[in-house]
Amino acid sequence: MAKAPVLTPQAEDFPRWYQDLINKAELADNGPVRGTMVIRPYGYGLWERMQQEMDARIKDAGAQNAYFPLFIPQSYLTREAEHVEGFAPELAVVTHGGGKELEEPVVVRPTSETIINDYFSKWVQSYRDLPLLINQWANVVRWEMRPRVFLRTSEFLWQEGHTAHVTYEEAREYAARIHRDVYGDFMTNVLGIDVVLGRKTAKERFAGAINTLTLEGMMGDGKALQLGTSHELGTNFAKAFNTQYLSKEGKQELVWQTSWGVSTRMVGGLIMSHGDDNGLRVPPRLAHVQVVVMAIKGDEAVTKVRELGAQLKAAGLRVHVDDRVDTPFGRRAVDWELKGVPVRVEIGPRDLEAGTAMLARRIPGGKTPVRIDALAGLLPEVLEEDQAQLLRESRERRESRTSDVATIGEAAEAAIAGGWARIPWADLGPEGEAKLAEQAVSVRCLIAADGSVPETDDAPGTLAIVARSY
Repeated sequence: MAKAPVLTPQAEDFPRWYQDLINKAELADNGPVRGTMVIRPYGYGLWERMQQEMDARIKDAGAQNAYFPLFIPQSYLTREAEHVEGFAPELAVVTHGGGKELEEPVVVRPTSETIINDYFSKWVQSYRDLPLLINQWANVVRWEMRPRVFLRTSEFLWQEGHTAHVTYEEAREYAARIHRDVYGDFMTNVLGIDVVLGRKTAKERFAGAINTLTLEGMMGDGKALQLGTSHELGTNFAKAFNTQYLSKEGKQELVWQTSWGVSTRMVGGLIMSHGDDNGLRVPPRLAHVQVVVMAIKGDEAVTKVRELGAQLKAAGLRVHVDDRVDTPFGRRAVDWELKGVPVRVEIGPRDLEAGTAMLARRIPGGKTPVRIDALAGLLPEVLEEDQAQLLRESRERRESRTSDVATIGEAAEAAIAGGWARIPWADLGPEGEAKLAEQAVSVRCLIAADGSVPETDDAPGTLAIVARSY
């Protein structure tokens, strides 16, 4: 009798495959309140590695970490009209605390522009206090009507950066630096996702921003996922919160600001970009377990995998030793396959006699016998090869499933068929964008003809990337 597949095949039902994988690979569970999630240790390990890689890049860009309260006075959000209008449907509002009705309702943080600006207005006095570059790692709440684990949850984890600058040009360049050098570098070179960097249309812009930069990735089913954004806020929040500084010329001036963030949505993007019918495939540079060293059976094998695990850790690899010989080897191998650990090193009695181990590579697949004493030197090269393969596959998928089109109908057809379309923005415009929205298709971003980010929405030669999205 044929063995039933562990996961629903992607080609049969991609959303079901996604949920199967999250459950079987023990990444997360649904929380007790609709729209919340419990992130399990293996899934949280992925997020921790994302945090570590991102945090280093954010600090290299000059920002420092801080923390601001979860609860925000409701009146703060009303100070910037476009901002409160944009978030109103998603707000969770607390009206009672300590058994009493609160004098003023408080909002559970959906994002922190308002409360951070209140403190920026206290901290910034002079041009000497600028630029002020702050980041926080936190949770936020946006009441989600159609939740999906990691992709859209009512509570999620993220980082949000907030900065204040002397000039528009300085703020604009900093937002672009985060977009390009922090987010773009991380997503391309660590996540292994060939993202498109572009600017949002006015319709898709962050509430309260004058410009939003985005990073869009193509998932395995051809839909787009917004993986991160960086916003130019202009002086909108500075006006609302009276965030001013004394210039060198002795004049009171409004600061120019940015905000930017990525979230646990990236875990969902990782799954849908690299996963296959056998489970997750984790890019080696991201993996919190790069190598699992497995004893097949026997006390000698257990001793050897523990010894080898220590050697590989000393060589700088992130290693897990699986010496659970009381659990069937096949079951353990399937579990690690599902979790997407890049490399398994399998050792049993016969391997010990030959002085070899079986090297199983998750990303390209296949098994090869390798001398045990060669592993420490070989594995770093193998892991880099596999990292490059994931990025190459991501790029090839996006390029092969992106069509150049001339009409709104062709753009919608390409997106509905499971791909992306490129169309001149001058031929589409806001009216065409509205027509696409009627078919659940959106303009993901605007790019220049050479693939760079255009200076303005109406720059000559600007192209619109059109797709269905998560």
